Amino acid sequence: MESSLNNYYSSSLSEIFNQIFFIDDDEDIRVVVEQTLTLADMNVRCFATAQECLSLVHENWHGVIVTDLHMPNMDGMTVFRHLNQLDSELPVILLTGHGDVSTAVEAIRAGVYDYIEKPFTQTHFVEVIRRALEKRSLTLENRALREEISAQGGPGPRILGNTPVIKQLRRLVQQVLDAPADILLQGETGCGKELIARFLHEHSVRQAHPFVAINCGALPEALIESELFGHIQGAFTGANKSRKGKFEYANGGTLFLDEIESMPVNLQVKLLRVLEERHVERLGTNELIPIDIRVIAATKEDLKKRSDEGAFRLDLYYRLNVLIINIPPLRDRKEDILLLFQHFSSIAGSRYGQEVIPLSLAQRQALLNHDWPGNVRELRNIAERYVLLGESAEFDIDGWSTVSSCSTITEKLTSKVEAYERALLEDALIRHEGRLKTVMDELGIARKTLYDKLKKYSLNRTDYSL
Repeated sequence: MESSLNNYYSSSLSEIFNQIFFIDDDEDIRVVVEQTLTLADMNVRCFATAQECLSLVHENWHGVIVTDLHMPNMDGMTVFRHLNQLDSELPVILLTGHGDVSTAVEAIRAGVYDYIEKPFTQTHFVEVIRRALEKRSLTLENRALREEISAQGGPGPRILGNTPVIKQLRRLVQQVLDAPADILLQGETGCGKELIARFLHEHSVRQAHPFVAINCGALPEALIESELFGHIQGAFTGANKSRKGKFEYANGGTLFLDEIESMPVNLQVKLLRVLEERHVERLGTNELIPIDIRVIAATKEDLKKRSDEGAFRLDLYYRLNVLIINIPPLRDRKEDILLLFQHFSSIAGSRYGQEVIPLSLAQRQALLNHDWPGNVRELRNIAERYVLLGESAEFDIDGWSTVSSCSTITEKLTSKVEAYERALLEDALIRHEGRLKTVMDELGIARKTLYDKLKKYSLNRTDYSL
């Protein structure tokens, strides 16, 4: 599976880096650019006029436009405005002469990705295009993930994913939504057993009635019987008034018994009786109370094996063994990781009022290479920490920390420590005497990003120039 994922990313990167449209009415420039980008392993198509290529660009086109500023019929800014209406996130790079710098600056403020002054070095030219291509790749991938989440949307819990095992799980869940039988969920810790239980309840005919969840491993043995079956006043010391148990409270709805393997053996007998007769007895009374519930039990262990060891009643195992739903671990559905991360980070961003900074390609690859022993719960926690702390968050994921050296300033400072960000910019302006090109190269950011940051912090380069 890991090999197929690596092949997928290799082919995806190849596709991304083979989508460059270059527009210039100067044939000599077109020849030079075509040779330069071909040697850089990029597939470039050159056009003498904008009209020749604009019809080939669509909203989700995988590529970048590089265009000369001054051209007959349709100049570079007109090309940008046309493309900006089609897709405001499509990177457009302008080629300008020395005397066009002021015009290019205005273009950056209007949304142009970057500009390159003639004459330019091949290294700088290729690097600007590579950054634009990576940005386009991340933009389109995030857009696709958002669309996928929306397509699988709806109120309540959602079973997100496109892998075969998740599609099969969704089909099985749909088949048993309103089945009258009790259900046993099997899966590792953190793989989403409670989410499946809630989905079964909230999409069934029982949705208007209570969903009651209880963790059999979290309650003291002395309390679990009272919690499940209830008690009457005086049934035991401290029982000052009668109380409904979870079974009775869930009447008409669903009772979710998580970690059922932890239930004491003596209580398993009473649970078996309730499952078979659909009656409960409160502690301290012999009165039978009829109940109409569906029981969904969940376990992370092999109940048959525990039964063979004498730790779980065999008759209860066979009673629960009518409808079994196996939930796959995250390592068996790695193609769903980025979709789930996008989902969890969007929720966290909304909850905490934080901007969600897109992951870099290296960060995405690190997520895909991780084994996820904590499954979906671990992924959700990492997504929340990333939204809150950005690059300063520490993750036990190989390869995650290596991305910081090539991140833009926006990615480095996702923790929104604005005072630090402003100080970093001001220090660079002082040392380079307000020369924005030098500041841009040192910090490794695009020209538009630098202008946006200067405007945000009311920094004026003339205040730092000699």
